[in-house]
This record gives sequence, structure tokens and C-alpha cells, in this order.
Amino acid sequence: MRNFFHGTHHRPTWRKAGKHEGFRQVGLKLRHIKRLNRRYGQVWIPKVGWVRFRWTRTIADTVKSYRVTLDRSGRWHIAFAAIPDPVPGPDDGSVVGVDRGVAVSVALSSGELLRVAGLRAGETQRLRRLQRRLARARRGSHRRARTKLAIARLRARETDRRRDWVEKTSTDLARRFDTIRVEDLKVRAMTRSARGTSDCPGTHVAQKRGLNREISRQGWGLLVARLKHKAQGRLEFVPAAYTSQRCSRCGHVAPENRKSQAVFQCVACEAGPCNADVNAARNIAAGRAVTARGDLGASRSVNREPQFCSPAA
Repeated sequence: MRNFFHGTHHRPTWRKAGKHEGFRQVGLKLRHIKRLNRRYGQVWIPKVGWVRFRWTRTIADTVKSYRVTLDRSGRWHIAFAAIPDPVPGPDDGSVVGVDRGVAVSVALSSGELLRVAGLRAGETQRLRRLQRRLARARRGSHRRARTKLAIARLRARETDRRRDWVEKTSTDLARRFDTIRVEDLKVRAMTRSARGTSDCPGTHVAQKRGLNREISRQGWGLLVARLKHKAQGRLEFVPAAYTSQRCSRCGHVAPENRKSQAVFQCVACEAGPCNADVNAARNIAAGRAVTARGDLGASRSVNREPQFCSPAA
């Protein structure tokens, strides 16, 4: 509070035990980091001494600070602050469209369907049992603390797998394609709660909460954030309006084109059925988007646009 009143720092905020544990150290020098072998290294921490950590990636020579944190599963982490270099692209003019979904995490305009690696069936069942045990445990008891730690470890395992998938997928896309186009989605607004207020309560709150949970599990925002870092200047955003209802072949827009969640069949050109997410990804790759449906009963020329980019480019 003294620093706040002097005007040198922001106002202090409350920190929850077990959630915001950690500290940041600035003024790091290269002599404070040593590599012991292929897997381990050690860092000098003031008032603590040399602390060993697992060496997972190359540490740049430009690092000046690091942060030590403790997550809810009881694991200590150290992160060195450095700006990584972007991943070089093929420089061949290739374009790919990325459609993010819930049933399929990522669909590419090339026809590939990618899914996030989450918890396995046995791990999901164990998580549900632990959650029921947590609901019955008395607050402040050791049994409740052990159950929370077990749940946190499963959650951390799921988060690690999602981050690993995002890193590998974003690196692969940045290396294979010169231009990457994604939908311009406001993920933070899409995952906002629908509870409302006491005066105006929301409807279908449980269904919306389940949708928010699935969107968060797919890592929509993290994937785009990593693509921004790895494919700097090569990431383009396309408006998401009616990309799932538009035919990537003839350009006709109609709600009847979407037969189901996974099947798309145009009612105008009567092309063979295809995957709905792949069709949307091809519209994104071509940069196609409409802001209004217009007169769907008019001729097909109203909804038709010239195809200036091949779907699999």
C-alpha cells in the first residue's frame, strides 16, 4: 500500500491461497543459469540458492527475468521471459482455412479433422467420482483437501495435453501454409455466463454452461494466440457470418444446406454431401463471408460470388 500511495505501483489485489502462489525475479544474468545435462538445469534464486529444474526448451540469451509459480496440483514451474522467433512459412502462396468447433476441434480446408486430446474415459469417470466425493466432504477437513488435490491433478493433466496439442498444431500450420485464415470469433463474449441478474434471470443456464465448458476445452483462444506469435503477419481474420450455411462450391446461402451438425448438402447445386466443418473451412480459406442473407427465394446469382481461391489451397 505504501508503494501504491507513492504512485509507483498499482493497488494491491487479494490473492487466493493455492491459486496465485509464486513470484517474479528480474535482473537475471546468464551466469545464474547452468545446464547440468540433457534433461536438467539449475537456476540461482535469491535467498534460496541453486534450484534444479527440468530443461524443456532452449533458453535464449536475451532473457532478463523469470517467474516461479505453484499450480493447484502442487507442481512448481519456472518460466523465463523471452520473445520467441516466428516460425518461417513455406513462402509458396498456400492458403488454409481453419474452422473451430466443439464436436471437431479444428477442421481445415484441406479436409483434415483435428481433435484435442483430453481426458480418457477412465480418467473422466474418476473425475466424476472425485467431484461427488468433494460435494459430500466437510469444509476444512483433510479429506476435502486430498480430494481437491486429486481433482487438480486431473485438471492439470487435461490442461497439459491441450496446451501440447495447441503448440504442435499451431507450429504445423505455420510451417505448412503461407497464409492462415480463421473466423473472427469473440471467444470471451461467447463463453460469458447466461445467469443474468436476480431481477432478470437468464434461461437455459445449464445448457449454456455446458457449451462454455466445451468451448474452453477446445482451446479456441489459445490456438489463435499461438498462431499470432508463430505466424506473424500471415494470420487473417474472416467474418464468421453464415460460413456454415454457405456452399463452398456454388456460393448459395441457405439454412437448409446444413442437414445436421456434421453433414452439409447444398439445396441449389445438389452436390454430394460433405463434412459441414470442412465446407465452412473452405469458405474461410476463400475469404467468403456475407453480412446479410438477402432474399433467399431469389435467383442463385444473388448469393453467388466468384471463386478466387481453390478450396484445398
